[in-house]
Parts: sequence; structure tokens; C-alpha cells
Amino acid sequence: MKAVIAVVASALVLAGCASAPPAAPNPQPEWRPSLNFNARSAQMIIIHQTEMESAEAALLTLQTSNSTGRVSAHYLIGKDGHLYQLVAESNRAWHAGASRWGGVTDLNSATIGIELDNDGVAPFSTEQIDALLWLLGNITSRLDIPRHLIIGHGDIAPARKRDPSALFPWQRLAEAGYGLWPRTPLVAAPAGFDLWAALRLVGYDLRDPAAAVRAFHRHYRGNEEEQWLPGDAEILYDLQQQLMEMPTP
Repeated sequence: MKAVIAVVASALVLAGCASAPPAAPNPQPEWRPSLNFNARSAQMIIIHQTEMESAEAALLTLQTSNSTGRVSAHYLIGKDGHLYQLVAESNRAWHAGASRWGGVTDLNSATIGIELDNDGVAPFSTEQIDALLWLLGNITSRLDIPRHLIIGHGDIAPARKRDPSALFPWQRLAEAGYGLWPRTPLVAAPAGFDLWAALRLVGYDLRDPAAAVRAFHRHYRGNEEEQWLPGDAEILYDLQQQLMEMPTP
């Protein structure tokens, strides 16, 4: 019994010697506002396709919970060009998921998400693309988003997403001034040109190389081939040159 008392006493002495957590200097931080800040804003725009039967069905999914988890986007554009806004641009919409572009991993916080009412196999209507071009001009002008940073969901998540499809008219967007697109005429890449380094510079995640090449082909060549094709080096060389010629942001 004496031994037990001695052990308890020793424990109490040691506990008394232990450092107590520091007390807060005051219960609540004193608010001293600074003028030296700005609001968080998007740096890129991500284009998706709904892969559903209608805009109304997509709206229901984007506005409510569903079996695969809650998702949303800032905008939805119907096949007829009708424009819907679901989330304020200053807020994070849940549209990018696990993704990466140019080393940025929290793309929900860094992007505006635009969904296009499309089942994944049909062409995109003229009315829809006209509305998209208007919206891109409006958003990039107001939020000062670089116009070349208009990319697809399949570009930022190549191992798990394939939208928008290979039918999406990226060249038409580029002709209107949106997105990165190879210039013509293309010139031959120099000897020893590293396609993988150029693909990474454009922004692609290379952890799944075949998926990255497939996403590149979907965007720039209208197919989903997983192997390098003749002409890829020329395209990537031009895209690399365009990026290197841009001023530092």
C-alpha cells in the first residue's frame, strides 16, 4: 500500500512540473483591419459536358445531392444557348474534383466551372458555342483571367475524365481568342525536342503518361490515341514557344 501511495505521489509531483498550455493573450483577437488585400479570384476556366439527357436533368443534379456525391458548377449552358448561373463566381463550385494543372491541385478554388448540356456523343450546337464565347469574353474581362487558360475537364483530370469530347470545337474558341492553340504554319521541332517536357509545360499531369497523351490528343487533334502521333512534336513545340513568349504574370 505504501508503494502505491509513493507512486501516486511521484506522479502528482511530475504532473505539477509539466508545462501548462499557454493562456491566450486575450479572449478574442483585436480587429485591426488593413486595406492591403483583395478578394480571392479565379485564374482559369474549366469547360465540362453534362453527359445527361437534358439541361433540366443537369440542373437537378447540380443543385441537389445525388448518389455519386454533391457537384456543382458556376454556369450551365443549354443546347439552345440558354445560360444558367448556379454559383457566385466569388465562391468555390465543386466541379474540378481530384485534378491538377501546371502544379495547381486545388482547382475548385482557382477556377470557374462551365457545364455544357451535351450527352458526350453529339456535336455541340452553334447556339451553345455562341453563348459560351459570349460568357468567356464577359468572365475573362471582368475577372482578368488570362485568355489562354481556358481548358477542359479531361485536361485537368486525364486519368478519370474525358470531357468535353473530341467533338468540342477548341479551334473555334482559339479563333475567337480563347485557349491555347497551335499557330500555322507549324515549324519542325528542333533535334532532341522533349515532347514530355513540353507536355508538362503546357500543364498536363504526367503521372499517367498514356492518359496525358490521350487528353492532349482529344484537345488538340480530335482523337483519343494514347501513343504519340506524327505531328505532335510540331504542335507541342509551337505551344511551348507561345507560353515562353508570354509575359510573366
